[in-house]
Amino acid sequence: MSKLERGLEKLVELPEGPPGAATLVKRRGNARFVKAGEANLADGATYHRNDHFRIASTSKAFSGAVALALVNDGVLTLDSRIGEVLPDLPQSWSAITLRQLLQHTSGIASFSKDPEWQQQLAMNPAMPITPQALVAFVADDPLAFPPGSEYAYSNTDNIVIGLMAEAADGRSYDELLRELVFSPLKLKRTSLPTELAFPRPYVRGYDIAPPSPPEDTSSLINPQQVWASGALISTANDLTRFIRAYANGKLITKAIRTEQRSFVPGAAGEPPGPGQNAGGLALYRYRTDCGMVLGHTGNFPGYTTLMVSTPNGRRSAVVSVNEQLAEDAKPETFEHLRRVFGLAACAAL
Repeated sequence: MSKLERGLEKLVELPEGPPGAATLVKRRGNARFVKAGEANLADGATYHRNDHFRIASTSKAFSGAVALALVNDGVLTLDSRIGEVLPDLPQSWSAITLRQLLQHTSGIASFSKDPEWQQQLAMNPAMPITPQALVAFVADDPLAFPPGSEYAYSNTDNIVIGLMAEAADGRSYDELLRELVFSPLKLKRTSLPTELAFPRPYVRGYDIAPPSPPEDTSSLINPQQVWASGALISTANDLTRFIRAYANGKLITKAIRTEQRSFVPGAAGEPPGPGQNAGGLALYRYRTDCGMVLGHTGNFPGYTTLMVSTPNGRRSAVVSVNEQLAEDAKPETFEHLRRVFGLAACAAL
């Protein structure tokens, strides 16, 4: 049994471990799918590489791909300002650039930390909501810092990125995803859902909070509640294809790729990835004990995900577990998950 296999087994066997976990590692033409535990507690089904799951904040890399494709086509620039493209948004945001939104240096508060958003989500998680309504939760909040001066991860940034893309191009965000990302990369099992229903087959996501029995949260929350910041559904195979192309800059010029790889040291996503983290434009750099990879993480009720690739796109790994794991909620379990992240990256390298 490999270190990665042992790591996955230990993760699901922890007292507060997730029901299941899986990793797809690809090195050149060779693929290895490693799994542990259960993808569905109701029938004991295990993971398969074409199972669908909510990819959480790794969706931000897809909104980044849309934005950078529009920059590549001259529809937007990295210096395009919110006030120029979306004049109806708060005046205090007007000078913030697309670059700052992509790198989370805008200073805009995250709607997901707003008490009113949290309250309405708790009361009616299935409620549909518009991107404009998500932005409105923090529209009156002061900027946390002058734009460009610091780093602070914000889900609102990617909502604004999606709105800027729609306003500049004229197509819906869903159309832009399909035509600029899904179609050219042949992502046939990736989608931006607007309803609670899941395409089949899919991994059930769970909330594990003993002594209560595990709660299936797969279809609890309307994906519109997070839209361009975390709503996508995909599979391990599709995420592998995407992150390889995104990391090596397949859809953009070398000049734009260079801008994308201007990293802020210490900048991490939610949750942090393996090793030492640094944040670029909708892309993170992870320096591990065995080398460097590029990618993104994400978590959402029921799911936690990592996707990474070497900069040349030849080696990659995708990790998926069916519980939302974070540093503050289950620190011991999350620390082991980060070790699994590192083992997956090393298996690819």
